[in-house]
Amino acid sequence: MPKAYEQIADDLRRSIREGERKPGDRLPSETKLSEHYRRSVPTVRDALRLLREEGLIEKEHGRGNFVRRSRTMARRTNVRHQWEKDRAREPVEERAQTGATEHDTGLELDDLVFHASYRDVTADKDIADAMGVPKGTALLERTYRTRYAAESAPFNLVTSYLVRDMIAENPDLLDETNEPWPGGSQNQLHTVGIELDRIEERVTARPPTPEEAEELELPRGTAVLVLRKFSYDVNDRVVDLSDIVLPGDRTELLFTTPLERW
Repeated sequence: MPKAYEQIADDLRRSIREGERKPGDRLPSETKLSEHYRRSVPTVRDALRLLREEGLIEKEHGRGNFVRRSRTMARRTNVRHQWEKDRAREPVEERAQTGATEHDTGLELDDLVFHASYRDVTADKDIADAMGVPKGTALLERTYRTRYAAESAPFNLVTSYLVRDMIAENPDLLDETNEPWPGGSQNQLHTVGIELDRIEERVTARPPTPEEAEELELPRGTAVLVLRKFSYDVNDRVVDLSDIVLPGDRTELLFTTPLERW
């Protein structure tokens, strides 16, 4: 037989899933729930904790428990890479109209808040091995965060690495204030004569670090998808390595593979 707190959680869960309690609705106080279910306040707290771990409710300090609002989903497809390449040589006016996040979410440019930061680093063994360069190679590390203006958490956590000597001939590529760059990385590389040949993406899943869980505002127990993206140019060099942490509760990966006909 279910424990008392599980029975309370079941009833509250049902009321949320059936729409009796809507996203943003505040739940009754712990005391009122205790009176309603005729159970102790600690038992009610256990039920609420269970629902928070499931991501159904969230607690706001000093205000109480609320039905969690669903967050904007992002659908990341492998088709996006050809879409980005097709527009890399378009006029800036065309490239400035939309970007990859708008492509993935269906949002408009004005709906988004974008942040980028750059810094000079040297390749450690992991990055050097992945990019096929000597350890200690000078790199430009780029960190990106993009969020929906109506939400506080970014869609993902992106860290990108470029070999500094490959891009140094265009000083604009070293300046974070030029972000968001119309046409993204493929156009940036195009300005220094680099054309991408293929993109390889390796995806794993794991629990988030405490820092990732806090920044992505993940419910307890939610996994992250970790995507390492290798961008190869026509000379078979890794010209951009990106590590992308995707929240498991709002990301869909869609892979479409065209098959040649017999």
